[in-house]
Amino acid sequence: MPESVTAPHTHAPLQGRTEATLPQPRGPLSAVVLDALRAPPPGPAALRRLWVDDRAAFGDDLQLALHVCYELHYQGFSSVDAVWEWDAELLGLRGRMEQVFLAGLRAATAGGDDVAGELDALLVEPVGGAGLSRHLCEHGEWWQMRESFVHRSIYQLKEADPQMWVVPRLRGRAKAALVAVEYDEYGGGRAERLHAQLYADLLAGAGLDPRYLHYLDHVPAPSLAIVNAMSLFGLHRALRGALVGHFSAGEITTASSAGLMVQALQRMGADDACVHFYREHVEADAVHEQVMRRDVVGGLLDDEPELAGDVVLGIQVAEVLGNRLSDHLTRAWEAGRSSLRRPLPG
Repeated sequence: MPESVTAPHTHAPLQGRTEATLPQPRGPLSAVVLDALRAPPPGPAALRRLWVDDRAAFGDDLQLALHVCYELHYQGFSSVDAVWEWDAELLGLRGRMEQVFLAGLRAATAGGDDVAGELDALLVEPVGGAGLSRHLCEHGEWWQMRESFVHRSIYQLKEADPQMWVVPRLRGRAKAALVAVEYDEYGGGRAERLHAQLYADLLAGAGLDPRYLHYLDHVPAPSLAIVNAMSLFGLHRALRGALVGHFSAGEITTASSAGLMVQALQRMGADDACVHFYREHVEADAVHEQVMRRDVVGGLLDDEPELAGDVVLGIQVAEVLGNRLSDHLTRAWEAGRSSLRRPLPG
C-alpha cells in the first residue's frame, strides 16, 4: 500500500507525444504495418491487398495494427514520417481492417433504435468499467489499481481527442453542447487542468511513467479496442451518431464509477493526484450527463432522427467493450496473475 502524500505543485510533463516509439508486432498484420512505417512513404501496393482475417476482429494483431494506423491522426510516432497519415495504400488497408472491426462490433451488439431506453438503462445498471470500479473499491489491491491505470492510459492521455472529430459533423444545439463538454475536458482553457494532464499527474503519483503511449506494448487487445472504437466512429462522418452515443455512454456512467474509484484510492492511501483525477470526473460528469442526453443526443436526433440506430450502436459498443476489458482484468486477477502483456516491475 502506498504512503499518502501531498500532491506536488508541479505537474508531470505532458511531453513525449512526438517521442512515442513504434510498438512490437503481435502477428503478421501488425508486422507488415510496422515494417512499412519504418520506411519512407509511399506505401507499397501490396498493403492494400493484404489479407485481413474477418474472424479476428478483436484479436491483438488487428487491434494493434488498427491502433497504429489511427495514431498517425493524433500525435504519431517519432520515427514515422508524418506524410504516412494520408498514404493511399495504408488507408486502403486500414479501411479493410475497419470493415472487419465494425462488423465484429455490430455482431456483438443487440442493435435497435430505442435511444431513450438505452440511456435509461445506463443509469440503473453498471456499464463496463463500473463493475471493475466496484471490484477495486471493495476488494482491489494497489498492484491491481496500478495495472488499471496502465490499461486506461492509452485513452486517458488523449482524453477527449477522439470525440473532437465529430464536432464539424454536427450542427446547431448538438454541436454547441458537445463543444461545451469538450471545453471542460480540455481544462477550461487552462493547460494544467487538461484531463489528459491530470491523468499524467495520476500516473506520476502512482509511480508510473506518464509519457504518452509509454505502455502501448503492455496493454492487450481489449484495452486497444476501446480506443479504436472511438477513433473509428470519430473519423467517419457516416458513424457520427455512433460517436455521439459512445461519448454519451461514457459521460453518463463516469460519475458513479469515478466515485467508487475515489473511495478505493482513499482506502489505499493513494497519492492526492490519483484521487484528484477521479474526483474531478465525479463533479464534471455529473453535469455532463444532462447536457449530453438533453442537448447533444437530443439535438442530433432532432436534426437527424434517422441516426437513432447509430446512436444505439455507440451506446451498446461502449458497454460491450467495457465489459470485455473488465472481464479480462478480473479473470487475470482472480487467477493471481497480471492482466498486462508485460507485467509491471515489482
